[in-house]
Amino acid sequence: MHSSQYPVLARLMILFALVLTGCSSMSKDECLTVDWRTVGYEDGVDGYPADRIAQHRKACAKYGVATDLTAYQQGRLQGLQEYCKPANGYRLGVRGANYYGVCPASLEPGFVAAFDSGHQLYVLEARVSNTDRQLDYKRQELQEAERGIITSSAAAVSSDSSQDRVDAVADAAKLAEKAGRLKGEIRQLQEDRVRFQTDLDNYRSSQPPIT
Repeated sequence: MHSSQYPVLARLMILFALVLTGCSSMSKDECLTVDWRTVGYEDGVDGYPADRIAQHRKACAKYGVATDLTAYQQGRLQGLQEYCKPANGYRLGVRGANYYGVCPASLEPGFVAAFDSGHQLYVLEARVSNTDRQLDYKRQELQEAERGIITSSAAAVSSDSSQDRVDAVADAAKLAEKAGRLKGEIRQLQEDRVRFQTDLDNYRSSQPPIT
């Protein structure tokens, strides 16, 4: 192997090692000093599904450490009491996060109702921001088309070649058609944005505090 290839190989080996480390839910030190009730509590607070314990079991088996399922489940249930509060469900929904059906039956209705309310706000906000991005893009396209019209029009006047003048006129006509289409699309997007913002404002004002 050529010596210049060694740095590349070294970087690949480091990357591979990082990937492998990222696949383990717990490190060696964590496994050797583990408190399974605490691990369960933290997984519950983070809303992990029940099969998360299988990842811990696999990670720690390499170091001869067995899982304490009972302690883990007790801790996880305590953690879920925090995760499944309606206020947290609302925060998750607003962020566009996912819910994996982990809440106990007694807590799930309130959590899901708050999560859905937050998610609806997320959808309405995303609709406004997506429209803003489309407007920016269409306006940039329009500016480019208008600059092209000026350039082609100038070429049609100043060119010494009759064919070049014909081509420049044709280009200007195509760009003018594109500019007209873009103006129509921009008007529609502006109308949509007003409507979307109104929907968002109305939804915000209709939402009661969630605790």
